[in-house]
Amino acid sequence: MLWEYIKAHIKAVGIFILFTLVFALVFALYDLPGGAVRYAALVCAFLGVVFFAFDFRAFAQKHRRLEQLYREVTVTLNSLPKPNCLPETDYQNALWELFRDRQKLERDKERRYAELVDYYTLWAHQIKTPIAAMRLLLQENDIPQNRELTEELQRIEQYVEMVLCYLRLDSDSTDFVIREYDLDDIVRQAVRKYAPQFIRKKIQLVYEPLNCHVLTDEKWLLFVVEQVLTNALKYTRTGAITITLEQPKTLCIRDTGIGIAPEDVPRVFEKGFTGYNGRSDKRATGIGLYLCRRILKKLSHGISIASELGHGTAVRIDLASDQLEVE
Repeated sequence: MLWEYIKAHIKAVGIFILFTLVFALVFALYDLPGGAVRYAALVCAFLGVVFFAFDFRAFAQKHRRLEQLYREVTVTLNSLPKPNCLPETDYQNALWELFRDRQKLERDKERRYAELVDYYTLWAHQIKTPIAAMRLLLQENDIPQNRELTEELQRIEQYVEMVLCYLRLDSDSTDFVIREYDLDDIVRQAVRKYAPQFIRKKIQLVYEPLNCHVLTDEKWLLFVVEQVLTNALKYTRTGAITITLEQPKTLCIRDTGIGIAPEDVPRVFEKGFTGYNGRSDKRATGIGLYLCRRILKKLSHGISIASELGHGTAVRIDLASDQLEVE
């Protein structure tokens, strides 16, 4: 900081030295004693050091206030130090103008985002009506074609739920209801929902009662379990899907599917990442696991994936958490 201060006042120091040399030259030309010049220069130098010491202290204080302002500049400029000269006043006026313009842009952005959220929320709720109607029509005739169409309709419902989930996660308020739930009740809801797919694809379900209670939000955890089951069913052609509980409270969903390439495993939770499997399945969005990780993070839960290409995937959801409070 001292060097920065010296650079800022180098002109004043240079002028002082120049004036001293001028006086010394004039005294030499008139054959006057040079001691008077040296004495005056020393007195001025002493007074200058005292002045610069106080000025450096003010400079350092102002610098610290500006450093603190870096963390507040996006919120307010009220802590700006008082300008000492006309250029500083001009700089602060320009800064205030930019700040007001930024606030206006932020308000416009928030308004447009709110309108967008309202529109897609309304769309997601409205599209549920024709989906429900189509489901009733397909249930009138229990034929193989209708069962396949029902599964596709179920996939559409899932995508709609993903849209709503995506919108709610970024909203200012959430509808989390943190209570103690029976984990078996949550898992069985997901299993019943996808039971037709298990039957149609002839995939075995290995599931034993978990006998575990967890502190969580039922609706959001159910969404996560459904996403994991959907992926397991999508990428498992033969074999089984196993649901077990590992100690202390880790839900493990393991499949015998195609697995995940080793280089893709570290990135499966990234937004929009589909990896090798996504390139072979054009319908993959890369959003499901991303949402799962975000939801579980908000619930203070954890999620991890272990996979071997050609031998299946195991998804573990760590539900042991003491950071949640019962509502």
